[in-house]
Amino acid sequence: MDRQEAIEFLIDHYENPRHNHALENPDVSLSGGNPGCADVITMHARFGKDGKLEAIGWEGEGCTISRAAASYVTEIVEGLTAEEIEALSFEDLMDQLGRELVMTRPTCATLALGTLKKGVHDYHMRELRDAAREA
Repeated sequence: MDRQEAIEFLIDHYENPRHNHALENPDVSLSGGNPGCADVITMHARFGKDGKLEAIGWEGEGCTISRAAASYVTEIVEGLTAEEIEALSFEDLMDQLGRELVMTRPTCATLALGTLKKGVHDYHMRELRDAAREA
């Protein structure tokens, strides 16, 4: 993606955010922040019985990059398992967002994914503990 395409991509996600809402009965609901930019993003996720993400949402305030990234992250994780979400790469995300534009603000660009990955990891560990107790 060239620079202009990346700008248009980020602006589209900023002005038309996807999944920008809270969820009822989430398995994951975790807030993360970037003190340097005053970004605060809360990621919400719910997994189905098949172990795949069935609903995703986010809320928050922040700069164009953090809000656009939160919107984009909710699109790329749809239908993934907890393990697949935990395995997502920050470097790949930076490339997909337009590295040239977001490389000076990596904390903003990765806030939503980092917050989601931490929440999903905690959820996944709870699920494994609960399964071990039942066994």
